[in-house]
Amino acid sequence: ISICRDLPNIEVITFSVNGISDLEPLNQCQNLSELYLRKNNIKSLNELFYLKNLPRLRVLWLSENPCCGSDPHHYRMTVLRNLPSLQKLDNQAVTEEELSQALVDGEEITAPPARRSVENGCPESTESSAAESTTETESELLNFTLEETNKIREELGMKPVPRDKFSSFSPRETDCNRKKRNNVLNAILLLMKELDAEGLEIVQQTVGRRLQAFRKKELQEE
Repeated sequence: ISICRDLPNIEVITFSVNGISDLEPLNQCQNLSELYLRKNNIKSLNELFYLKNLPRLRVLWLSENPCCGSDPHHYRMTVLRNLPSLQKLDNQAVTEEELSQALVDGEEITAPPARRSVENGCPESTESSAAESTTETESELLNFTLEETNKIREELGMKPVPRDKFSSFSPRETDCNRKKRNNVLNAILLLMKELDAEGLEIVQQTVGRRLQAFRKKELQEE
């Protein structure tokens, strides 16, 4: 998820089912308002340290990660103590009573987690993540994450995100080269949201020339 360092204006990110364990790249996304991290490999709640300075973060979905632990109350209280601006956590609305209770029952996070040897991008695979990758295809993941995103936005009185403006980072794959290609593609799609009409026309012309070159090459090879 290192590409997030170059996306400071991104507002909605879905990283569901990606084997992500490190949230440090997100601390540059100052306009981020919705973050979906369901079914990843986030082991420590100390990763929340990187989200504490995101002033617009209102929706977080962190369930089905190892950091949730066996005590759901302690988990929720700790998240809300460190991210008191959240309006919704794990598809459940945050109440004023919970925010007050979080000051008592939640754990204050004051330092980032210890660095790990395995970097995000091509992490070592596990049996559970492999099972998730086979049971949730890329298209199914996109449909589900778009649906869950818009459901939450509707409940918060926000406009839904159109499909053509929604990007979901693809599930983890064992082929590192293909993973890199998918990440580059998603980064390009996200960055295109920052372009005006003139910029998009330039992109369209460039893509057209590239496609013509590829087709010409294919015809030559045949």
